[in-house]
Amino acid sequence: MSRENRGQMTVEFAVLMPVVIVVALVVFNLTKFCEMCAVFDRVSKDAVLSQGVAPSGDQATSTSVDAVRSAIEAAVDSRQCEIEVTAERSSEGARGEGVTFPVSPLLTTYHCKLRFRPWPSSFSLAGVLFSPPPFLVHERTIVVDRFRPGVVA
Repeated sequence: MSRENRGQMTVEFAVLMPVVIVVALVVFNLTKFCEMCAVFDRVSKDAVLSQGVAPSGDQATSTSVDAVRSAIEAAVDSRQCEIEVTAERSSEGARGEGVTFPVSPLLTTYHCKLRFRPWPSSFSLAGVLFSPPPFLVHERTIVVDRFRPGVVA
């Protein structure tokens, strides 16, 4: 080994390490987001079918939305995620093309939204900037008949 090549590997390692760390953080956040989406998809459908179809007490939409949101939040890691659930009752989604009356006027559409916060929010390491978006969003829409349990439109 000549004297001119001594220390070359150390310099290459020092230059490459910030890039490797940023790529590792991107892969970590993407993996965590995919994991949360998989859990969210499964749990949101189960929560809407169990809590949203026949909510306890009155048949108010706000009661069922709160029950669905709390069921999803219990299953999803709330430190990195925010859960938003909205519901709308309408018969417009049940009308077919050319049909003037609703086929089932009791349909409720639940819009479940997962907002994932990547970690860390941003940092710079040796000139390499890591600045992910503030939130990654995943949505799920489920339409159910609130008086027929298990019926998903």
